[in-house]
Amino acid sequence: MTSLTAEQYKQKMQRRKEVQEQRVSQAAREKGLIIVNTGNGKGKTTAALGMVMRSLGHGHRVAIVQFIKGGWEPAEKSVFTKWGEQISFHALGEGFTWETQDRDRDIQKVYEAWNLALSYIRNPDFKLVLLDEVNVSLKLGYLKLEDLLAGLDEKPEDSHVILTGRGAPPELIERADLVTEMKMIKHPFREQGVRAQPGIEY
Repeated sequence: MTSLTAEQYKQKMQRRKEVQEQRVSQAAREKGLIIVNTGNGKGKTTAALGMVMRSLGHGHRVAIVQFIKGGWEPAEKSVFTKWGEQISFHALGEGFTWETQDRDRDIQKVYEAWNLALSYIRNPDFKLVLLDEVNVSLKLGYLKLEDLLAGLDEKPEDSHVILTGRGAPPELIERADLVTEMKMIKHPFREQGVRAQPGIEY
């Protein structure tokens, strides 16, 4: 690494600041976003919940609909109930698919969750709607991709929808405005046999 004098460093940072200010000034447009968090790594829902907290902090109304995971009470649900009517939280699955072992019922529960989610997506009073693990529902064939894409078309112009879960299909990735892929490098369950822990996994 080339060492810079204090004056050279200052000039370099000034140029960087000017470039950044120019980029910001050119990005004056606002729009509601379709956001996808996917990939095999941990943190897809956690990142989405960070956006939920941010939206709540700005006073926006938020809805969370959890697909698949609803067989247990997530800790975040108890935290979000403190926000009262500003947030609507629904865990509508009956657990992971290897636990339920009933495909027809899984599909039924996913469509119940989807119909509820659609009511929030259409509602302009909700600035942010999180569809947690919906990508898994698509991957398993429980929810039709065409139904999901058609539902996203009904989103108001200034509201945001976050879709999480591994295996997001290419058509959804193409449609989205922001896509993040979580990549697993190491995981304590796989490498060390460490079980899921409160405050980390749930």
